[in-house]
Amino acid sequence: MSDSKPIFRPADESRRIHAFGDEMILHLSSEDTGGKFTMWTNVTPPGGGPPPHRHEEEDEWFWPLSGPAEFLKDGEWIQVPAKTAVFMPRGSVHAFRNPNDEPLHMLIQTMPGGFENFFAACAEEFAKGGPPDMDKLVEISATYKIFYEM
Repeated sequence: MSDSKPIFRPADESRRIHAFGDEMILHLSSEDTGGKFTMWTNVTPPGGGPPPHRHEEEDEWFWPLSGPAEFLKDGEWIQVPAKTAVFMPRGSVHAFRNPNDEPLHMLIQTMPGGFENFFAACAEEFAKGGPPDMDKLVEISATYKIFYEM
């Protein structure tokens, strides 16, 4: 029997977290799902997206709601249209970017849950004003076992 309870959360009641120029609209947190997964809509500005990285603890999957979106897989950028399922297993080096003139909206999930804690910790660094301390962001990432592959 699961310790999770049914949740109905309209998008306008979702927590919003801002970091890296992106907005995370948190629909279901790790706390909501008993640690099983996290689900959010990611809003990425034109030209935006994370650098190549890997997660040691989470599998991650994407569903571009608007598109196209571009994903890095095996060192190659691949463009996919909206409503294309993309899966990146833990340990795989990946990235995404927005090639559009408008913000890219993607439904993203990670399993197990907890990715929102990483994003919130980074958001605190961005909220300090001025340029973010990149060494601090790399340190936060390593704490959550997310590593950049430059």
